Amino acid sequence: MTRRSILWRVGAVIFTVVNVGGAAYAYAMGEAAHATAHVLLLALGASAYVIWLLASRARRQNANPAQLPEGRLDYLQQSVDAIALEVERIGEAQRFNEKLRNAKGEAPPPPKKDQ
Repeated sequence: MTRRSILWRVGAVIFTVVNVGGAAYAYAMGEAAHATAHVLLLALGASAYVIWLLASRARRQNANPAQLPEGRLDYLQQSVDAIALEVERIGEAQRFNEKLRNAKGEAPPPPKKDQ
């Protein structure tokens, strides 16, 4: 969490506490209009917080996919290396089988027809 986001959260907590306390105090003193103003400020603050949460989620989801976290990038590299190794093994097996077939004098199998 950055210093800026911590300051915003502290400000939001202070805003909430002041308005809850102000609403309770104004209601206790019989000032209904004053208490209503504090309640409306609380609703406005809560709405702003929800909008901020939704916007930050949207920003994270729209982040550049080319910027993969280091762990995911390492995992992807290991996966590609493993696939390359398996493809090399398959090619080596095919070369070995072809060499055996040539040594025995067998004809290669006919190619498969696409359907």
